[in-house]
Amino acid sequence: MEYSLPAAFALDLALGDPRWLPHPVRLIGYVATMLEKFLAYWLGRTYLAGFLFTALIVSGVWAVCVALTAAAAGWDWRAGIAVQTVLLYTTLAARDLDVESGRVYRSLEDGDLSTARRALSMIVGRDTDSLDEPEVIRGAVETVAESSVDGVVAPLLFALAGGAPAAMAYKAINTLDSMVGHRDDRYLRFGWASARLDDVANLVPARVARLLYPLASLACGYDAAGCWRVAWRDGRKSPSPNAGIPEAAVAGALGVRLGGVNYYQGVATVRPYLGESVNPLSRNHIAAAVRLMYCVAALTLLLGLSLRMLVWRAW
Repeated sequence: MEYSLPAAFALDLALGDPRWLPHPVRLIGYVATMLEKFLAYWLGRTYLAGFLFTALIVSGVWAVCVALTAAAAGWDWRAGIAVQTVLLYTTLAARDLDVESGRVYRSLEDGDLSTARRALSMIVGRDTDSLDEPEVIRGAVETVAESSVDGVVAPLLFALAGGAPAAMAYKAINTLDSMVGHRDDRYLRFGWASARLDDVANLVPARVARLLYPLASLACGYDAAGCWRVAWRDGRKSPSPNAGIPEAAVAGALGVRLGGVNYYQGVATVRPYLGESVNPLSRNHIAAAVRLMYCVAALTLLLGLSLRMLVWRAW
């Protein structure tokens, strides 16, 4: 792990998520879609069907990754490291967050609001067609902040705790939540287990991020004290037990206010306000959120590996 995780992190920084490259998440999504149809047909869209759906996909991903890494390591230790590295690389999304939010930033820099809206629609679930520039900026900043946990911090922590199989199992949990963890008539019962498991899986990573964001703010020259204060004060306001924490941390670090009214398929949803409007939202705050995300990612990796080595030596 001391070799494969830094290598995976470096691969993510260098390559990101090229769309032409086969990705395990797409395979997980395909298998999950087939299994959902099967279970829904035989058991209906019930809590039991949803529980079995979640348990089978997550445990299956973990078992396959255990078998792959064990087989590779049994053949040659270098092959074991290579397989671990590739699997871990696919769980990280730091560069992809940078690239996707960067498209929004560059479109705004060019004065092309309609293209910025379309770019934002690729990374958020809210309606973007009628957003003005500050709301487009808010959407990008919130997405980078929230995704810094499930796209970077959480995979790194799971990898440190249980290697590539644990990180891939986490990625499966996250994928299932995005697929079926919705509070609508179709998924209210069937998606309950996936949504709750995603909440549980992100409890520790979100709170680790709350500790690391002030350090990242200090390193990047932002308001570390404001980051700490707002993260603890406003992080619990979100309906999600986890999403509001990194968003509040970034709001405090940058001195901006996030949250407000979002529209989903034309239906208004009010999100609690996080932070204060010390500074008006500007397109530069997108780049600032990305810098904070990278710094938090580096801190998670460095501190996590250091702690792992200390524990290993003490053991």
